[in-house]
Amino acid sequence: MKSKNKYYNQASALIYKIKYVGATLLFGLSTLLHPGCKKLVEVAPPTTSINGGNVYNTDATAIAVITAFYAKLGQTTAGGFTGSGGISFLTGLSADELTLNSGISNITQVSYYRNSLSATAAGSEFWVTLYPYIYKCNDAIEGLNNSTTLTPTVKQQLLGEAKFMRACFYFYLINLYGDVPLVASTDYKINALLSRSATAQVYQQIIADLKEAQASLSANYLDGSLTGISSERERPTKWAATALLARVYLYTGDYFNAETQATTLINNSSFGLSLLNNAFLKASLGNKEAIWQLQPINTGHNTEDEWTFKLSNSPAGLNTTHPVYISSLLLNAFELGDNRKANWISSYTTTAIPITTYFYPSKYKSATLNAAVTEYLMVFRLGEQYLIRAEARAQQNNISGAQSDVNAIRTRAGLTNTTASTQPALLTAILHERQVELFTEFGHRWLDLKRTNNINAVMTVVTSQKANGAAWQSYQQLYPISLDEIQKDPNLVQNPGY
Repeated sequence: MKSKNKYYNQASALIYKIKYVGATLLFGLSTLLHPGCKKLVEVAPPTTSINGGNVYNTDATAIAVITAFYAKLGQTTAGGFTGSGGISFLTGLSADELTLNSGISNITQVSYYRNSLSATAAGSEFWVTLYPYIYKCNDAIEGLNNSTTLTPTVKQQLLGEAKFMRACFYFYLINLYGDVPLVASTDYKINALLSRSATAQVYQQIIADLKEAQASLSANYLDGSLTGISSERERPTKWAATALLARVYLYTGDYFNAETQATTLINNSSFGLSLLNNAFLKASLGNKEAIWQLQPINTGHNTEDEWTFKLSNSPAGLNTTHPVYISSLLLNAFELGDNRKANWISSYTTTAIPITTYFYPSKYKSATLNAAVTEYLMVFRLGEQYLIRAEARAQQNNISGAQSDVNAIRTRAGLTNTTASTQPALLTAILHERQVELFTEFGHRWLDLKRTNNINAVMTVVTSQKANGAAWQSYQQLYPISLDEIQKDPNLVQNPGY
């Protein structure tokens, strides 16, 4: 695929220029971009793979291997980070955010929307995508640790990036599938027979990785060579690790540390809440809200999320390329005068009778072919950190502190201060603010409903409105593991209900 991503192009150029590791590096990057169909926690390394220490002999080739991650994450891979196969789209279908057009027959989209996933059809997309990424992280960590020739600062940064990415992938795996195998090496003989580790144990590994990443990663946003400062925020820094660590502490009930990590970001003058219409621009255009973004890589495109969500007359409205619109439940969740509804939601009205108006997410604005690249995919932003701290403070009975953080988000949205003044009322108010602030962003709503134990109450109502004739079952909050994976590993147990 032709790409305009400068990191992706840089990696390609390095493959061409550095002859003495050409075949080895090319194989390594190609296996990252096309992981194949072997058992995903197994992946036995061929003798010519990038496991060889030669790839980590030079700064340039080591950087190229890690850089390939960011190019891959910007693609519309099923079970990936963006577009119609991405986590925002598919979990939005599972939850109460998106409505699937009744004329859509795509089995994956229909299954996520109807919460009718199965071990033999749709449901394992994130499992089969994220485990190859984890394997490559492990491969990079081992190769970097064994290298004695890299510039120390480069080695330190790349190790931090690999551990940060591994933590990120595991975070989504355990929140989508529950207990998962904890793959911490490239030893395929061990990995092939792993059983599922308890979620608490996986969280311990995530926290350990993030603490190490915090200590290793630069506080500055670096360019592709890791020697200069970038005006964009597309390479992980210690601040990205801090953002995920704050979220992990919140999810695990460590409210003191969740507040501490979020405060580190909120008090950092490099970050700030942007105007609503600027909050998803790339950082170089003055967007201080961005903590970590991914640069679009498809030629002529801004973000793939906007290309998927935007409804317009060309091509006409709802179709297989643009199959969803915002649900009435999400649309009606906005208070009167909430500027997020005015600025982050747009509408499309049909020209044919019966004339119908559909609403769609428009946090990203640009879906015009060959338009200037002005928007990067937002992975972590400061708005979430205010809501993390608000919830952590409320859980610690710091009522005024929680109110202050909620009000910072509400003020930007043009709303008056919250009226919630007790811990239960504040927690309810914060969940509502998360719903209307973080909608269609990396599965926040789906994960929030589960971790706050609201999923059964909400989805019982939602499922009945999806007109699929089936009642909500609690087991559906976890996605199924592919039957193929279960059959290959005698120690791997399926999620209940599938």
